[in-house]
Formats: sequence, structure tokens, C-alpha cells
Amino acid sequence: MSEKSEKKQLLHLVFGGELKNIDDTEFRDLDKIDIVGIYPDFASAKVAWKARAQATVDNALQRYYIVHLHRLLEPDV
Repeated sequence: MSEKSEKKQLLHLVFGGELKNIDDTEFRDLDKIDIVGIYPDFASAKVAWKARAQATVDNALQRYYIVHLHRLLEPDV
């Protein structure tokens, strides 16, 4: 009997927006937060983060982040 081996799902959220100040992480307008997506692993989240960050490189206040959702959902793992 062959069992399909799947990698454990480690969810990551990619989001960003325009900051109030370049030296802080407070967003200018929370209604304009850009939720890029939720991804099953860090590698695919990093690809999405990099693409969105590079697309907004001309705006010094625009920042994108990766949040490790799996650490929030299962902090003991």
C-alpha cells in the first residue's frame, strides 16, 4: 500500500501598505492594507512578497511583510 507523503502545511500571510514613517511599522491607512494572500509554505510566500515588493519599489513608504501564521495557530509546534 502506497501512502502519499505530503509536506506539513505551514501557513504564511503576505500583506503590506504605505507606512506613516519610514522608520516605523505603523500604516498610514488601514483601509488600504494590501492582503496579497495566504500561502502553504515560506518559499511560496517569499516569492509573492518579493514580487509585490519589487512592483512598489518606487514608493519608499510602501512595505510588505510575511507573517508566520502557523506559529500563531500552533505556538507549541
